[in-house]
Amino acid sequence: MHPVELFELVIAMCLAIIILHFAARRLFLPPAVALLAGGTALAFLPGLPAISLNPELVLVIFLPPLLMDGAWFTALGHFRRHLVGILSLAIGAVVFTTIVVAVVAHLLLPSLPWAACAALGAIVSPPDAVSARAVLQRVRLPRRVMTLLEGESLLNDATGLVLFRFAVAATVTGAFSASDALMSFGVLAVGGVVVGLAIGGLWVLLARRLGDDDLVIAISMLVCWSAYLAGEKLHVSGVIATVTAGLVTGWYQHVVLSARTRMRGTSFWSVMVFFFEAAVFILIGFSLRGVLDRVGGLEVVIEQMAWPVTVIVVAMTLARFAWVFASDLVIAAAHRLRLTRKPPLGPRASTVISWAGMRGVVTLAVALTLPEAMPGRDFMLVTAFAVILGTVLIQGMTLGFVIRLTGVGRVQEVGPKLTLSQAEAAIGQVQLQVVERLAYDEEGKLIHPQLLNTYQRRAAIRANYPGREEELAPNLKAHFDVVLAAIAAGRAELVRLHRAFEIDEETLHDLERDLDLEELSALSASS
Repeated sequence: MHPVELFELVIAMCLAIIILHFAARRLFLPPAVALLAGGTALAFLPGLPAISLNPELVLVIFLPPLLMDGAWFTALGHFRRHLVGILSLAIGAVVFTTIVVAVVAHLLLPSLPWAACAALGAIVSPPDAVSARAVLQRVRLPRRVMTLLEGESLLNDATGLVLFRFAVAATVTGAFSASDALMSFGVLAVGGVVVGLAIGGLWVLLARRLGDDDLVIAISMLVCWSAYLAGEKLHVSGVIATVTAGLVTGWYQHVVLSARTRMRGTSFWSVMVFFFEAAVFILIGFSLRGVLDRVGGLEVVIEQMAWPVTVIVVAMTLARFAWVFASDLVIAAAHRLRLTRKPPLGPRASTVISWAGMRGVVTLAVALTLPEAMPGRDFMLVTAFAVILGTVLIQGMTLGFVIRLTGVGRVQEVGPKLTLSQAEAAIGQVQLQVVERLAYDEEGKLIHPQLLNTYQRRAAIRANYPGREEELAPNLKAHFDVVLAAIAAGRAELVRLHRAFEIDEETLHDLERDLDLEELSALSASS
């Protein structure tokens, strides 16, 4: 394909993304479903060239920014509090599902080596961060359930990739060591955390010293790829490195970024992530054509592979249910024995977590990296695509219904110590104290009465200002200096409340956005 034609195809894909998103809104469909179906339909348009995906390039381009976006907005306090549950899903559920799928695949296809069956299990076992985000953004769940699902989607790809690499190596060499695999996973995980901490720490230092919005936004954009590529180059987990860097930068961005940088950067990043996330589903749909051409067409898939693929998809889904419900029974027993304070999720929340296991770009990209000589490669490709289609189309479209049916969205959890209005009152009190202290000069004279009666004085000040700029400019600057000092005090109090776990992540972002807008308004008026 000529480079200009490739660029034209990219532009056409962007237009298709906008159209399909609009159609999804009008039809009340999850955008992921519309994009996946639209990409599949576009792949078979007459005259459209076949799209060949480089799986390693797909992972490098799309996975780091989408992991970074999820980690940036992760509530670190909730993440730490539910880390055991997150690891149970991200490691335990993935390993268990891999084993179940491997056993079922070997029973269905006895000629397929055990190592190849394990590779298939590793391909389809980890739920995808992109698919989970695309669906979870449209539903409202209790904080604990949402934290478990979001945390799982950030970490489980690392487990699946490690299992896949060992299974492929075992297939090729015929040798496998569980102890070596466990040790290797530990090195990959710890190494990934170290690399992520280093990249995140470097970002904090640069963000504090650069002093230029464009440069800070640019380095923020590069953090995800820097962490991922550095991790892979050092032969540790790029996924864990990216997630760790995202958690670090997300935690410190409240104190190192200016209001203008944060507002501009958030706007830029949200649009970029929107296109990246949507492009993933379009490309998955495009790839169906190549998969069908490779195996001999849709007729071959239906006649020879439909039954075993269906059984494997069902087994994979039931394995997740079994793990989640069994884990919750263990938590319930430990809670009754007072070994843990954490209560069990209960059958309703467990059902929602079990059903929210959508697969996506990682499953497809990993399947496409299978060696040509891999036994059962064509069957694995078809199974991977069927798993993506089945989970995104069926589970993605029905997750909202399952949530309403179980009533999980209505469950009341113990919230933070302060509500949004109480946090606003606390910030307002701190700001008022600063204004009262700075509104008077050294002799006790009130020099900023407009700050004590803002709305009544604002019109008079603006009407009196034209023609007297030189005379009033010093007073105006002093006025907004007090405003900015009050905003800074409010921001410090907001961060303190968050660090003390008295407000949650949503309240932090809501109030921080208000303070950012107030600061930008003051800076604009004073310039």
